[in-house]
Amino acid sequence: MPGPRLQSPGLRALRPVAFGADPSGERMARIRRSPHFKNGVFQNPGGDARIRPSGSTRDLAKIYLDKDSRSRRAPKGAVPVYPTTLADISRPPADGLRLTWMGHSSVLAEIDGHRVLFDPVWGERCSPFPFAGPRRLHPAPLPLAALGPVDVVVISHDHYDHLDLPTIKALAGTDTLFAVPLGVGAHLEHWGVSAGRLRELDWHETTKVGGLTLTATPARHFCGRGLRNTQHTLWASWVVAGDEHRIYHSGDTGYFDGFRDIGADHGPFDATMIQVGAYSDFWPDIHMTPEEGVRAHLDLQGGDPAAGVLLPIHWGTFNLAPHAWAEPGEWMKDAAEEAGQAVAFPRPGEPFEPAGKLPVEAWWRAVSGPIAHPWRRPRGAEGAVEASRADLDLAGER
Repeated sequence: MPGPRLQSPGLRALRPVAFGADPSGERMARIRRSPHFKNGVFQNPGGDARIRPSGSTRDLAKIYLDKDSRSRRAPKGAVPVYPTTLADISRPPADGLRLTWMGHSSVLAEIDGHRVLFDPVWGERCSPFPFAGPRRLHPAPLPLAALGPVDVVVISHDHYDHLDLPTIKALAGTDTLFAVPLGVGAHLEHWGVSAGRLRELDWHETTKVGGLTLTATPARHFCGRGLRNTQHTLWASWVVAGDEHRIYHSGDTGYFDGFRDIGADHGPFDATMIQVGAYSDFWPDIHMTPEEGVRAHLDLQGGDPAAGVLLPIHWGTFNLAPHAWAEPGEWMKDAAEEAGQAVAFPRPGEPFEPAGKLPVEAWWRAVSGPIAHPWRRPRGAEGAVEASRADLDLAGER
């Protein structure tokens, strides 16, 4: 089975450090032994997924360059970031579980006396270069050092908007452990994280961190940081279970039937963190729309909208898709309302407890242009919403 092609010393010297490192040695041997690695690459559940934009490059460029479209992809004013303080996140949560969305897919989860940091991105750009690439649309709610000690950092995959070199280098100087998908450890070791602090998992593998059990679960996405994408690092969603609570972080993923299996094996969950931004008809296999996000949450909860809270992630911080900046929040509000699903809409940096009062204000409307609702179904005479099984697949039999 072919492995990664070796680069000459000269080419390696020109390689930006943010590209990370390709797996090699025993790590690559372990990758080759994975049941999810075939024909030299990691495979997606449910068959091949299109990882390159479909349609014509001209059509995609036309959307991105359109003046009106560009204006809708950014807020019209300052995003109302919550002024998080150490006091907000140092008091133990009353019910044992508290989530703080830091923007995009970064979430601090305080669960049963432990602190888990998912996909931390504190850098100014999600890019290998400090001078180019998507720039933050709002500042980080608080400095990374102000978070205090973290028991484990969980990484979903190695794309720049989830695995951020400046953030990892800062965390490398702490005592925290890192739970990462198979192969991703090569990047972290390259950036100064010792092998002894890595917990590198294939799908369905589990590790213990204190009183927590962390399980890497399938997702439908892809990987890669350099100019040559070898597909030699895995992508994953994650289940974190404590003594009293269970939470789920989707990472990046398209919708697939595997959510039901994850829920059956590990759920139900007190809260799910579900990717619902950066979707497009140009890449429908690898990112979910808000409607699909609600469907995924319900699959994970065995179809019960009362089983837990949904926190939408992967939106609001970077401009990564043709849709309007605030569209994921607005459409999620509609889709969740139709499904009868509890959803938290915190401002970036706003802590909340899933068992307590949820933040539900549509805060983005103050800095957003009008959002179209082309799929919204009509309301009945009494204001009830007719849920469509074809669109949301929320039939009672599930």
